[in-house]
Amino acid sequence: MTESLQEACKKIAPLWPLENFVAVNPFLGFTGQTFERAAQQLSDTAGIRITLPLSFYRNKIREGKIKKADLLAAFQHKSLHEVDLEAFIRQLEATPDFPLPSPRVFTLADVASQVSSQDWVRFSVARISAWAASYFDNGQALWQAADSQLGAFESWKREAQIDLTPEISGLKGFRKMVRSLPDHPLHAAQAALDLLGVPDEGLPFYLHRLLLRVGGWAAHAARLDWDSELYGKKGGYMVEFLTVLLCWEACLLRSLPVRELNLSWMSAKKNLSEFTEDTEVARELSQSVLLQDAFELSIQRELFEKFQGTESMPSKPSQPTLAQAIFCIDVRSEVFRRNLEQADQRIETMGFAGFFAFPIQFVPLARGEGEAQCPVLIPTGPTVLEVTTDKASHEAAYKKRILHHQVSQVWRSFKSGAVTCFSFVSPLGISFLPKLFTDSFGITRPVPHPDQAGLKGLGSQQKGVCLEERSHGDLVVGIPVQTRIQLAKNALKAMSLTENFARFVLVVGHGSTTVNNPHATGLDCGACGGHTGEANAKVAAAVLNDRSVREGLTKESIAIPEDTIFLACLHDTTTDEVTIYNEWEVPSDKMAALEEVKVSLAKAGKAARAERALRMAIDTNQDKAVIARSKDWSQIRPEWGLAGCTAFVVAPRERTKGLDLGGKSFLHSYDWKKDRGFSILELIMTAPMVVTSWINLQYYGSTVDNKHFGSGNKTLHNVTAGLGVLEGHSGDLRVGLPFQSVHDGEKYQHEPARLSVVIEAPLDAMNDILAKHPAVRNLCDNGWIYLFAMDEQGKVAYRYIGDLQWECV
Repeated sequence: MTESLQEACKKIAPLWPLENFVAVNPFLGFTGQTFERAAQQLSDTAGIRITLPLSFYRNKIREGKIKKADLLAAFQHKSLHEVDLEAFIRQLEATPDFPLPSPRVFTLADVASQVSSQDWVRFSVARISAWAASYFDNGQALWQAADSQLGAFESWKREAQIDLTPEISGLKGFRKMVRSLPDHPLHAAQAALDLLGVPDEGLPFYLHRLLLRVGGWAAHAARLDWDSELYGKKGGYMVEFLTVLLCWEACLLRSLPVRELNLSWMSAKKNLSEFTEDTEVARELSQSVLLQDAFELSIQRELFEKFQGTESMPSKPSQPTLAQAIFCIDVRSEVFRRNLEQADQRIETMGFAGFFAFPIQFVPLARGEGEAQCPVLIPTGPTVLEVTTDKASHEAAYKKRILHHQVSQVWRSFKSGAVTCFSFVSPLGISFLPKLFTDSFGITRPVPHPDQAGLKGLGSQQKGVCLEERSHGDLVVGIPVQTRIQLAKNALKAMSLTENFARFVLVVGHGSTTVNNPHATGLDCGACGGHTGEANAKVAAAVLNDRSVREGLTKESIAIPEDTIFLACLHDTTTDEVTIYNEWEVPSDKMAALEEVKVSLAKAGKAARAERALRMAIDTNQDKAVIARSKDWSQIRPEWGLAGCTAFVVAPRERTKGLDLGGKSFLHSYDWKKDRGFSILELIMTAPMVVTSWINLQYYGSTVDNKHFGSGNKTLHNVTAGLGVLEGHSGDLRVGLPFQSVHDGEKYQHEPARLSVVIEAPLDAMNDILAKHPAVRNLCDNGWIYLFAMDEQGKVAYRYIGDLQWECV
């Protein structure tokens, strides 16, 4: 029984809280199966759709996006070689959209809803969600009903014994039934299963269906277990949460006085016992997946046509005459990088994961705890403090932010108090009219920028980082010199930047500026754990400007010229403005050259805004309108984020320079000829490639089935527990992206397609890495990622077909 519980829990992808909302592959528990098989199982288990309606693909064929060659190739990939394409297209034109799939696995609550006049599914979800919001609360609630110091099951059991709502709603003796359950979660789960009589054959599917019914809170519990296991601890939230769901089912069965319930439940269990994982893929689903394959082939065809190839690698100057700029691999950086290179040919850009190989724990000014500034796949490294440029200003800023926090807490309590809230609304409410007016017209921000909150008058350039070792409360902060040298060496080698340094090397993190947006951190840097890349850029620049680090790097055969300066920067992806934080390190004789860099950054920003304005249907005052969206509290689409991401190119920049990839491709700089032993390639394929697939599949899932994998209508969101959103006033915690993040009201802005990864590296090297890492191989073998190889002429020459085999494209 325990093994069945754990297996079901593994099928739920984790959900990170709003404060660091990172993209997650919603199909994480199914990557060991083929895409088509997983689609069938999800359809049968919970009525989940994994492709768009047929009308989407019909329109793509009519528009000429999907060509007959793409359809023919899709048939051939399924070993269907003799196909009458004209007849297939005619039949497709005459076929209406398939109805939404109906689940074949039913829970007790599903059956109870069918045989009674009440929706017990909605009711049970509402009651479980109300308890979970209190138990998992992250500081939003002033009063916490559930005891979070207890285990999840024990906490629920205590509250359920005093909750009169189920009995008022008609569940007789519900509390007595709860009281009779064993106190130990596993014993309670077994007791519940015994009462329900779920057959062993169908148990895995029943448990998975149960978790999907409250999939948002289940995903939050999965994230808590993920974090525990990442740092070598034992998780247990998921199993206890599943036990809560099982006990609700058992108590519902015993408490609902409906005569037909037992008979209908017996019938549902009989169907469940006949349900197997080997269910034949339905014809409708098979056809939809084939059309999805053809659509993805059309995207790949258009991408590959841009790589015409050359006889040899385009030459580049031995040293850029002005600057090198290292950007995150994020698709939004592709737009800015392209425009920056066009604005100034003396600037060379590179792509690298946005934490820049500095996996730090960052403690902002006047905070007691740190924030993980690295991908969620890896544990954090050293802890680094934020400080100001001198001791006096640091102490003043520290006290100011502490005071601001204390006043904010008192003000929040006043606004939310049971009695004082009336005083707030009546006599004080009218005083907010002037600010409401200025906020509505974009003159002011409704809330201060998080980096500036409580620091009025302190410029962002005055804040830096402290690398020296010291104590901060219970924390040991700072980075020892030898660790700095090792981090710097690893970062530069991974970037293939070990020689030919420019006068300025810009380390450009990225973040997004929005207001009134619960999912704001989802627009920040996923490689920085759902935060901006500001802290990582500052730490990277500080380490690489450190004289002792440079001396240590020289011994490692990496000689950074004395006059090379690393600049910490931040690219605001909403406004396409770039901030340089450590200008004060630039000597006076280089200020003229720095001004040239800043002028080029400004030109690139203006060009990037013009390009993005077209996608946002802004045709007048484009520059101002794009910037205004960043502080418009009514704006449901401040930017398109990573919508449209379909490709990941791992190659030297010379392969993609000058190509317009439309802001749809992640770009990672990599030169395999400098990668001895292919350790960097291994790092790329096991970290950035996995993370980009997570992003891609989150957008994919949020588009094809927003009900299950997205978070619904953004205008109805209510933040709960400081963790996530409800759609409306009740229901389950929502996962994934709002529908407005993938659709503009008329058409999809993210057209779902699985990630196409193009890597310039030897096939044998990639095969060795796939063989060594089964989880990565599953992604490629089972069709969750398309993997391609670029040859030495710059053409996409080979397609990975599974089982460590390749074919010519």
